[in-house]
Amino acid sequence: MDWDQLDLNRKVTAAIKRALHIYQGTCPFPTQNQRLSLGCPVLNSFLKGGIPLMGVTELSGESAAGKTQLSMQLCLSVQYPCKYGGLEGGAVYVCTEDAFPNKRLQQLISQQHKLRSDVPSNVLKKINFGDSIFIEHAADVEALDECIAKRIPILLLRGLVRLVVIDSIAALFRCEFEAKSSFAKAKHLQKFGGALVSLSNRYVVPILCINQVTDAIDPSDSAQNNFGLLDKKVMPSLGMVWSNQLLMRLMISRTPFKLQDKFPKAVDQTLQSGSILRIIEVVFAPHLPQSFCYYTVEQEGVRGWKVD
Repeated sequence: MDWDQLDLNRKVTAAIKRALHIYQGTCPFPTQNQRLSLGCPVLNSFLKGGIPLMGVTELSGESAAGKTQLSMQLCLSVQYPCKYGGLEGGAVYVCTEDAFPNKRLQQLISQQHKLRSDVPSNVLKKINFGDSIFIEHAADVEALDECIAKRIPILLLRGLVRLVVIDSIAALFRCEFEAKSSFAKAKHLQKFGGALVSLSNRYVVPILCINQVTDAIDPSDSAQNNFGLLDKKVMPSLGMVWSNQLLMRLMISRTPFKLQDKFPKAVDQTLQSGSILRIIEVVFAPHLPQSFCYYTVEQEGVRGWKVD
């Protein structure tokens, strides 16, 4: 038997072993099943552990629904030890619209001991949350492309970050591509989405893209895009070309209810019982069914609420 044949036999044997591990549920590659915690046990249970490490996750919703709040909470959660659902790394936050809400971030950092009561105080004290979040600003699509292609890979290569957040993906593309440039917009979106997927897979980091919504004027729009369980009058921006780049799509929205309206026992659990109740929904994901969960935005962060 020559060396080429021997090498082929070894590769086939290794592939069979990997397939057997997967079939038996004992895959030796933990990153395939590992998730990034959302910092809340209810939301983690809802998403079967949190955000997948490989692939692009989209979080879409109307203004003031809580998209940035969830994003910042993930930027803190990623810094925790793996034992507590983190990845022991920092985050890079790319702003394309407003300035980064640093005041709110400092408030969340100061309240981590309340949100993460599962983490010992000595572990919390060792984490310098504010020093491990890198802020980037992109004023146009060209700047965003350069950020993804050049600056972020340097941070990833050095092991400084384990999470990438883009807030928001729709803002720049809406401004720079008019309706008459729909083909150019679609082509650029496809290329950009491919770059994000490649970045995530190469460095095994979750990429979270915040997206805006647009009115679903035609009822067939919602059916075409498979918008989950809830009846919505809005749909995520950027169309099907962008949707095809995503691993998971989440949509969030505000409800007309207060926390005590649906969860009267919460009055005994939190001083924020008058908080607006919101909904996070899984629109599509390869590992999750279409479902939804209630949550509120509190002073200490985002908390999910489980219906008994």
